[in-house]
Amino acid sequence: MNITHFEHAVYALLIQLFIAWLTKNYWIGAAAAIGFFVGREHAQREYKLGDPSHLQPWEGFDIWRWSTDAQLDLLVPCAAVLALAWAIHLWRRRR
Repeated sequence: MNITHFEHAVYALLIQLFIAWLTKNYWIGAAAAIGFFVGREHAQREYKLGDPSHLQPWEGFDIWRWSTDAQLDLLVPCAAVLALAWAIHLWRRRR
């Protein structure tokens, strides 16, 4: 683990909070943040593989062939936003 994984978690939480502020729904914010980071890591994987016009559509999504760093760049922000959405959900149920 390195500092960028935690930086990405902070950025994902900021995306989530902004979307939740607009929609009043933390799950939608989590989905937006996760979508952003999936797209980001997919684009980086395609860039590393070469010319995207010669790739099959699924090659960038083959997460098992990503580097461990790239996997953590996706996993840590996803875990952060899902944890926050779940915590808010539980907190609202108890009220």
